[in-house]
Amino acid sequence: MLVLYGHPFSSYTQKALIALYENETPFEFREIGPEHPDNIGAWLERWPMALFPVLVDGDRSLVETSIIIEYLQLKHPGPVRLIPDDPMAALDVRFMDRFFDLHVMDAQQVAVASKLGRIPMTAEDGLALAHERLRKAYGWLEGALAGKTWACGESYSLADAAASTSLFYADWVLEITDAWPVLRAYRQRLLKRPSFARCVEEARYFRPFFPLGAPDRD
Repeated sequence: MLVLYGHPFSSYTQKALIALYENETPFEFREIGPEHPDNIGAWLERWPMALFPVLVDGDRSLVETSIIIEYLQLKHPGPVRLIPDDPMAALDVRFMDRFFDLHVMDAQQVAVASKLGRIPMTAEDGLALAHERLRKAYGWLEGALAGKTWACGESYSLADAAASTSLFYADWVLEITDAWPVLRAYRQRLLKRPSFARCVEEARYFRPFFPLGAPDRD
């Protein structure tokens, strides 16, 4: 049985959960939190960098969500292939996966981290920097996603798993308004995908803990 250590409100945990839910892959979820001290010790023993998620498969531990998803496709494949077999198509998917993680998720996390005092920047400056970076990302995505159902065409992929969580939380930092209609519609399609809709519902209880205040939408 696969074991996933993480937290339901964690964006990267949700990204791994999407892959597991897409293929109905059996696994045990072990939540990281004060209510589960035993899980914390086992998690840190496997990954002292203290980041989640961590996937455990027998004697092997996997970290970094994109690697976890690729590992699942190699070792526990299902009907939904999140990384195409064609090498060039796979390259496009990996690029978009990196774009969403690095230019959307990381951008919004600047606002969160500054609010929590985790980086040497005021909350106001952190929010301003996050907005600047997100506007650039939203603008690029508005063109890149035009005419597509999913991030890389008509097939749901790893890139869409990354987009689901990054755009979900980024919208809370800088709302994706009608100024970006293509991106806004794409985010709505992601929210309707059953695998991500399940993640959203499982994490709904934790919304009051979002340091910037979670909006009522979604």
